[in-house]
Amino acid sequence: MKQQWIERPEGGSAFGYKLIVGVARFFGRRAARSLLYPITIYFVIRRGPERRASRDYLRRVFGREPSIFEVCKHVFWFAAVILDRVFLLSETYKRFDVRVYGVEQLRERWRRGNGVLVFGAHLGSFEALRVMADLRKDLKLRAIIDLEQNPALSKILNALNPKLAGTIINARQEGTTTALAIKEALDEQAIVTLLADRARPGNTVIKAEFFGESAPFPAAPWQLAAALKVPVVLCFGLYLGGNRYDLHFETFDDLIVLDRKNREAGLRVLVQRFAHRLEHHVRSAPYNWFNFYDFWQPHPQQDTSTPPDVSAPSDLEPGERS
Repeated sequence: MKQQWIERPEGGSAFGYKLIVGVARFFGRRAARSLLYPITIYFVIRRGPERRASRDYLRRVFGREPSIFEVCKHVFWFAAVILDRVFLLSETYKRFDVRVYGVEQLRERWRRGNGVLVFGAHLGSFEALRVMADLRKDLKLRAIIDLEQNPALSKILNALNPKLAGTIINARQEGTTTALAIKEALDEQAIVTLLADRARPGNTVIKAEFFGESAPFPAAPWQLAAALKVPVVLCFGLYLGGNRYDLHFETFDDLIVLDRKNREAGLRVLVQRFAHRLEHHVRSAPYNWFNFYDFWQPHPQQDTSTPPDVSAPSDLEPGERS
């Protein structure tokens, strides 16, 4: 339960991923989804830390002890969203009912010509946002993704859509290289996406109230936004069962400014605002929360009074396919 999320082994083997992708592409989504039931049972039985983390999280959301059925449903929705990435990447929205809210807020800020940072979380499917950008030829999107966190799955998914895979900025590069790639993308008026709810062990974190208890959030995304002086828009792609996805966009801030004298206090305000919006969307779709570790555990952290240089954000939390 106290193991860091980054230390958990990948959830499946390369053979298993290839098998289910093959079934999905040859026999279709319905046949592939039928395989998720035994996979869910196996995962719940064999992956004790994730099972306990799911139960703890659901207890916070529901305000009561969750049933084993609810834990299984949580894991099943996680597996269903991963499976749907196969179809989203290879067929875009062909099989899905995708409803988009607030996208004009994103478009308005993107038209200003300075690029936009889009922050999300391990909530639902961030892949739906990437596919939407692939459909709009006038939009350029770059996603910060850790390709080495789940290498087998990443390799298979990227092969489904090499063009979209080519837009990824690999977060495992040296920090300065990643920062320069982000800056170059924004200079080219791109939309740069990253997930802002996980911090790596030893990285700077800011504590914020989340479901009634203090939880650690990474400071780097907000330091990056302040340094680059571009708008920040939030995006949450929520899976609602069946073939339904809702994409929610909302403007967080047009310009993030951190006062040097009150930098830590400013970061706390930003992170708490993000935590409130994240909690709102988590409550609306609780089975979409895909942080299968103790999110509220004490987190080894750097001193937030001396934050790292954002020109080389080595502690920038990437969005990985988990």
